[in-house]
Amino acid sequence: MRMLRAAALAGAVLLGGLSALRAEVNEVRITRQPSIVYLPLVVMQEAKLLEKQAEAAGLGPLKVTWTTMNSGGASTDALLAGNIDMVTSGCSNLLLLWDRTKGEVKGVAGASAIPMVLVTRNPAVKTIADFTEKDRIAVPTLKVSMQATALKLAAEKTFGDAGRDKLDPLTVQLGHPDATAAVLSPNHEINSHFSLPPYLNQELADPRVHKVLDSADVVGGPLSNGVVFSTRKFSDANPKTMAAFRAALEEAIQLIKTDPRKASELYLASTKEKFTPEELTAMITAPGVVYSTTPYNTEKVADLFARSGLMKTKPKGWKDYFFPAVHDLPGT
Repeated sequence: MRMLRAAALAGAVLLGGLSALRAEVNEVRITRQPSIVYLPLVVMQEAKLLEKQAEAAGLGPLKVTWTTMNSGGASTDALLAGNIDMVTSGCSNLLLLWDRTKGEVKGVAGASAIPMVLVTRNPAVKTIADFTEKDRIAVPTLKVSMQATALKLAAEKTFGDAGRDKLDPLTVQLGHPDATAAVLSPNHEINSHFSLPPYLNQELADPRVHKVLDSADVVGGPLSNGVVFSTRKFSDANPKTMAAFRAALEEAIQLIKTDPRKASELYLASTKEKFTPEELTAMITAPGVVYSTTPYNTEKVADLFARSGLMKTKPKGWKDYFFPAVHDLPGT
């Protein structure tokens, strides 16, 4: 009887220890969207870097579920519904959720700042002042996507504060793959697209399509259109998992920098997009393309949202809407 009691006690201690080790989640659900903006996340997925970092942190086996969504709006809805643990989208969606939830959603890290380029097949359009009611501009999400935000910033520069929303009636919500197909179809009503690589490269290869505007010109440098964010509840409950995620993201970014060919191969294996590794490598090493956990120029988006009424609370700076773990980075 003593032996049975001892065995039962030992079993209880063992189970208690295992429970303590697995106090954090054993599955993480993450979203990303199409395009090379999300390359670090694709590399993480294909190389199983988060699983590797979780094991190294002593968390044991971690299931990572990846979901590809065509818009940031759908991703943020999934986060608020509790169907996703971390979202990768533009800083515009992070800011709106931070404001809407009164700080319960914050940034985990930056991921990328890829130039966004407004293109058109309308030969009469040389600047945004040339667009008319006959034109239609595709953006991933109306009014609040990074492309729509860059368009508003550009409109302010061209038309003044009163003209900030002047181009809104011309915008149409459409994911990048479908928007590219529309712009390349000569009779489609959507003749313009606020695009980014690799779709931008497909569009500009057509002699009928030309560049109108570059986001880097609008904000004076890189703009973080790829950031990862999560809820305070999930982050507080899973500190080791969050640390493992940031380590995996840094590892993925380092791989992109040191071996862009390998990163290209991983991306193409995942997306099945019709580019050669050489073509994709040229895209991700092009001037102005930035992969970094540092958030860039997000405060300019916050200022726009505050003065236009999209946000009720104006943050004091980027650290207000990012978790403390990345506050040592030189963000803006």
